[in-house]
Amino acid sequence: MLFDWAAQPYFTVITTFIFGPYFVSRLASDPVAGQAAWSYTITISGVIIALLSPLMGSIADAAGPRKPWIGFFAVIQIVSLALLWTAAPGSSLTTAIILIVFASIAAEFSIVFNDSMMPRLVGPRDAGRVSNIAWGLGYLGGMIVLIGVVALLAANPETGKTVIGIDPLFGLDPAKGEDARATGPISALWYFVFILPMFFFTPDQKYGLPIKQAVGTGMAELKSTLGELKARRGILRFLIARMFYQDGVNGLLALGGTFAAGMFAWQTMELGVYGIILNVVAIGGCLYASRLDSRLGSKTVVVLSLVCLTIATLGIVSTGPGFTFFGAIRLPIEDSGGLFGTAAEKAYILYGLMVGIAFGPVQASARSYLSRSVLPEEAGRYFGLFALSGRATSFLAPLSVGIITTATESARIGMMALVVFLAVGLLILLRTPYPANKPE
Repeated sequence: MLFDWAAQPYFTVITTFIFGPYFVSRLASDPVAGQAAWSYTITISGVIIALLSPLMGSIADAAGPRKPWIGFFAVIQIVSLALLWTAAPGSSLTTAIILIVFASIAAEFSIVFNDSMMPRLVGPRDAGRVSNIAWGLGYLGGMIVLIGVVALLAANPETGKTVIGIDPLFGLDPAKGEDARATGPISALWYFVFILPMFFFTPDQKYGLPIKQAVGTGMAELKSTLGELKARRGILRFLIARMFYQDGVNGLLALGGTFAAGMFAWQTMELGVYGIILNVVAIGGCLYASRLDSRLGSKTVVVLSLVCLTIATLGIVSTGPGFTFFGAIRLPIEDSGGLFGTAAEKAYILYGLMVGIAFGPVQASARSYLSRSVLPEEAGRYFGLFALSGRATSFLAPLSVGIITTATESARIGMMALVVFLAVGLLILLRTPYPANKPE
């Protein structure tokens, strides 16, 4: 469980709410070029992760000890994150891209090996409880780091004070982006400290197949399972639906903050507060959805979540100074001062709350959807495909956003690509039986 607590701040403060928006709005030459570059960064990472995830899964299944692999990727991630401190305004954009790509790949592969330890540590009855508690701890850990950055490090450029009215710790200068750049070393230190209990106290497998043999065995099993899918159309359709909508969900999380940074010129403080609000709502959304799932079923929860996310994304990309929903609703342009002082910013926060409510349930209930659709003895193989479906095309949504943004020179039009991914996944899911192994 503490591994999730250790790992989540990278996704919260680096890729979503603090460093990513800083990359777009201040490190790049302009917000449009920044969003395109950030999209391509995510795309590069996604392609590499998609190509190598099956190999990592095969190794995790058969090669034996996981901790040496987690340690290897942890070193890469920690060093890459620590070096983000050097990404000052005017420095090389390419260097920052390379560091984020290495950190992202290392983070994802570490998760593969860590998650593969669970079946040997807990029984099937406890797996869901442990997984959900770990997921909640991850949200909480990310939120704590985010609160720390906003309260203690990120200063308002006008007042020079943090959100609680103090000077930034360590004399960090927001004009030089030091509050955002510091999230790299902070995330690295947090990760290093809190993965130590896993290394010290969690038992690991002692032996397994040699790596070459493990890869061959795993790929053979994957090929066999893929062949079975031809006769299990419901499960195949579910995995395809998830492949589309999860691309949209991941793209929304990775690019939503950067879009706001470019549109409203939000700085680290605004983005941090926005992230805290979303994390609080996300924890509540998961708790409520756990009850709703038991009463209405996993498919209903996933469908409702996707509807919510699609509406929220339309709202986000259609909001700008003085308007929302592409101008159909006009908003006052006066700035009342303080955080989120304009009506457009408040509307953006509202749409963000919808994202926060639905983000956790759309993933947690998808997992229970599949668990109710397969037999216990085949769960490992199909959850391997489940993981692959969330990563195999993870580069498509950010790549689409990047290409459309570059072609149209409009971040707003580029972000519309995410709506398409969410809508396509939703439409496929509506035609999928529940459970997915139920005859059509």
